[in-house]
Amino acid sequence: MKKTSWMMAAFALAVMTGCEQEPRFSIAGEISEADGQMLYFEENGLEGINCIDSVKLEADGRFEFAHRVGDDAPEFYRLRIGNKTISLTVDSTEAVTVKAALPTMTTGYEVTGSEGCEKIKQLAVGQTRMLKQLQELSARVTAPGILRDSIDGQIAAYKRKVITDYILKAPASGYAYYALFQYIGGMPLFNPESNREDVRIVGAVATAWQQAYPHSYRALHLRNLALRGLKNTRKVQREQVPAELVEEVALLDLALPDMKGDLRRLTDLKGKVVLLDFTVYQTQESPARNMALRELYEAYAPQGLEIYQVAMDPDEHFWKTSADNLPWVCVRDAMGNSMRTYNVSNLPTYFLIDRDNALYMRSDAIKDVAQLKGEIELLLAR
Repeated sequence: MKKTSWMMAAFALAVMTGCEQEPRFSIAGEISEADGQMLYFEENGLEGINCIDSVKLEADGRFEFAHRVGDDAPEFYRLRIGNKTISLTVDSTEAVTVKAALPTMTTGYEVTGSEGCEKIKQLAVGQTRMLKQLQELSARVTAPGILRDSIDGQIAAYKRKVITDYILKAPASGYAYYALFQYIGGMPLFNPESNREDVRIVGAVATAWQQAYPHSYRALHLRNLALRGLKNTRKVQREQVPAELVEEVALLDLALPDMKGDLRRLTDLKGKVVLLDFTVYQTQESPARNMALRELYEAYAPQGLEIYQVAMDPDEHFWKTSADNLPWVCVRDAMGNSMRTYNVSNLPTYFLIDRDNALYMRSDAIKDVAQLKGEIELLLAR
């Protein structure tokens, strides 16, 4: 018995020693103006968001998290308070320091200790600046054709900068991978599914990642994305499909479960004017907001309006109870993947979609209910 006990103790000590030697990185710092708020440290994986740790902040806003280093490639994480997030990438035993104030946390933070995290902050700031420029442009230019050309030109210039300054300079980096999945106004900056040049850029990063991290599941994801895009673009060129027979899909589809567990696709609502709404029911403002949406729905649903409401509530029972009597399409996305698809950083946020499944306007460009009604009536009359 004594020998067995000694061997078990030795085994336990060896396991503990192994755990202590496991490579780890740390994320520490302070977030001011957040006394009493819950700060979540989350992993941003291909299959969704996974919460690693959390802490309730005190008056000084200090926090510290540690986690094991990924197997063989950069991984992606985020700090989150409510709907405000800071994106991070880590590929070694780095000690990353983050300082921010809650009101400006998403882009107004300072980060040190990681070149990758610093580059991601630059991309986040650039993305926000671009969105602001496009909103200002939309307010100044009223001619649809000129506005479209101006928007396309600004996005193209921003895209060239991202390719030159972030992707091609270090294609095997975490921030190069991150840059490929930026969204501007709800639309992807890179679309390798249909753009041959974007296939080339994704392929460059995929090749670099495969060489640097041959066993990485993200490298495989990029390779498959590039191959699928190459196949799609070659097929279009080979078949030379007449333009009048090509259906333009200007909408990123969502397929989320409703209260019965049935998948409801956003694109199935083609033919209706759709208000795509991202929200959280478990807030003080939600009941009054849904009451206002109900008035809107009752007024315009007979003419062809539909609401596709995506709830981010983590509590499924609360969501089902709250949505039970709502007359429109109610779905839930507890992982938040749909928010990333549509570049939503603040809740609630909504989009108007026309009868042809094309994005028409984001809530940021609508100043009040009167304007919203006017835009809906305009789309219904088309």
